[in-house]
Amino acid sequence: MLQLHLGDESGILTVSGLNAQIRGLLENKFPFVWVKGEISNFRVPASGHFYFTLKDSKSQINAVFFRAQNRYLRFLPESGMQVLCQARLSVYEPRGEYQIIVEVMEPLGAGQLQLAFEALKKKLAAEGLFDPARKKTMPMCPQNVCLVTSKSGAAIRDVLKVLQTSPYPVRVTVLPVAVQGESAKFEISEALGAASLLSWRYEWDVLILGRGGGSIEDLWAFNEEIVARAISACLVPTISAVGHEIDFTIADMAADMRAPTPTAAAEWVVKRLEHFHRELHGNRDRLVTVVKAKLETFGFRLKYLEGRITHPRSRLATLRLTVDNRLERITVSMANRLARDRLKLDHLLSRLLARNPGERIRQNRVEINRMGRELTLHCLRNLDGHRQKFQNCLSRLEALNPLTVLLRGYSITYRMADGKVVTSSTQAGPGERVMVRLAEGRLECLVERAQNDSDGKEGMRA
Repeated sequence: MLQLHLGDESGILTVSGLNAQIRGLLENKFPFVWVKGEISNFRVPASGHFYFTLKDSKSQINAVFFRAQNRYLRFLPESGMQVLCQARLSVYEPRGEYQIIVEVMEPLGAGQLQLAFEALKKKLAAEGLFDPARKKTMPMCPQNVCLVTSKSGAAIRDVLKVLQTSPYPVRVTVLPVAVQGESAKFEISEALGAASLLSWRYEWDVLILGRGGGSIEDLWAFNEEIVARAISACLVPTISAVGHEIDFTIADMAADMRAPTPTAAAEWVVKRLEHFHRELHGNRDRLVTVVKAKLETFGFRLKYLEGRITHPRSRLATLRLTVDNRLERITVSMANRLARDRLKLDHLLSRLLARNPGERIRQNRVEINRMGRELTLHCLRNLDGHRQKFQNCLSRLEALNPLTVLLRGYSITYRMADGKVVTSSTQAGPGERVMVRLAEGRLECLVERAQNDSDGKEGMRA
């Protein structure tokens, strides 16, 4: 068996270490490079990063365009597109594959703005934003105009100059905005939103969104998605008048009407007013002619009818007699009817009064008062009878009261030994102690001698 002996292993690299060193060399050697080629196998996972292969006729290289940088693109890359990329060369260490990390991407062939224009046009068309069915009908008589444009550009001067030539009054409200630059798209969309909110107050008939000509970069604010959606949502019928006749913007497709230039938009307003008033005058003339013809026809018919009818005075006399006769009959009939109704009313009123609960309540109240007085007298008589009986019983009770007898000089004698009443001289012998109850107070006595009534009228001495 062949054995390999290495005296020093310090120079041996791991695979990850080798890839790391290769990555360092490539990134230091090629910090930034410009590469052009055709996009192939383009894909966008949920992370939002762009992964694709950049190739030419002889070779290819993997590429990644991270979400933090690709969100600023004005177009969506796709397979088969020729692009120019500024990128950093790097190595994806887990697989040992070298790749480019794209920082900037520009389309080759058609310009970037044109690609962005076509992409947005395709997107909004798919949503139906340009559908003619969604567009608002232009007014017949646009006398109140809202103008959204730059306050210092040529567009506002051209529009006002043309509108001043109108033989009919036109009121113009200007909402000044920036028409180019980074802030233009926001100012334009905000002005369109404000026009919608204030349309009920100012009652604008039409809104003109315009600016003068310029390069595609100058006109780009009118190719922004936010502006297109604001035009579509605007409640006022909108005319897009951007650039020159050859210029065509997203705003033109989103608006309810496109004018080649701001001047053409103002001329449309003037011609629309002239056409409206011309039609109005024509309709008035035709109406006058028709009315005159009708009046002549009615005049002939009136003359014909006048020949057939009798004189109004005799007709009025007959009608007056008829009216007087019927009025007299109505008067007599109404008087009789009122008399019958009055009798019927009196009869019903008497019946109603007879059944009036107030009268019954009054009668019942009188009856209740009478019965109350009788009840009171009856109670008083009963009370006097009971009081007399009570006095009699009290007198009889007083007569039976032994204390009353004592007041006449009598007394009650008790034996002190057992407290029994002594009613006979035999019940207490000599030497026995007794208590004598008087009307007022008591006496304790000692019996010296007991004697019956038959023995004489001798008393006891205490």
